[in-house]
Amino acid sequence: MFLGTIVYALVNSVILALMAIGFNLTFGISGVANFAYGALYIFSAYASWMLMNLLHIPYLPAAVISILLTTLLGALMYRFVLLRIRGQVLSEVIATFGIGLAILELFRYLGFVGFEYTLPVFIDRSFFIAGTYVDMQRIIIVIAGVLIVVALWIFTHHTAVGLAFRGIAQDERTALSLGIDSDWIATLSVSFGAGLAALAATIIIPLGSISPGEGYDVLIKALAVCIIGGLGSTGGVIVASFIIGFAERFTDSYIGSHWTMIVSLAAILIVLIVKPSGLFGKQKELEERI
Repeated sequence: MFLGTIVYALVNSVILALMAIGFNLTFGISGVANFAYGALYIFSAYASWMLMNLLHIPYLPAAVISILLTTLLGALMYRFVLLRIRGQVLSEVIATFGIGLAILELFRYLGFVGFEYTLPVFIDRSFFIAGTYVDMQRIIIVIAGVLIVVALWIFTHHTAVGLAFRGIAQDERTALSLGIDSDWIATLSVSFGAGLAALAATIIIPLGSISPGEGYDVLIKALAVCIIGGLGSTGGVIVASFIIGFAERFTDSYIGSHWTMIVSLAAILIVLIVKPSGLFGKQKELEERI
């Protein structure tokens, strides 16, 4: 049982990292806390379902189309809404949360609620690992999580757009003086974050079903991971994902499932008290701001 708990804790950690990495990327580059993130996650899942069941498109092409649509939606959201209020943090939070709320509640209003809204697993097989059965979808999640992190590192260190991302994130004024268009980069960061949310949904949703309420859960989990790890820090997100992922699974296995959320919230509270900027955050501490 102990080894099985470790295996599932590892999978849970990777799931949390996939859920949070897009939110973290957007904030780290553009400074926008995209509270529509969970809604974009669910939007891509419903888009895949509709393409499969209404237009009878195979799952893989449907997933690719839904990821592209969600990426485009993120770009449009920035160009038509966020661009006009950029720098006004409270307005950004209210606007993105309002957009997310509208998307999720629209799906609920249209009746997209129920266990029939699911996405198929990639490969329907299971393997016996460390004394417990692990389905192939969870193994794919772990592999995909590693590949996405590696791909993001290569993208941000070895491509022109990625280097522009890093330049804006490190010093926007200097980047502007070198001819980098901050609004264009911010647009790309929000759209890339939305695309990562869609990619995470494509891989994770087959483990369960699609529901509007899941969008709120994804947003809360992404915020928890980013707050603990430090907003804008990819390494912090990965470390925080493992902290929360293992804490949740061990709490569920040895204490009780009803304590799982309490453990996560307690971890957030402790980190905010001890180090408000997060474990690897670069935001200024209170004593530095005064």
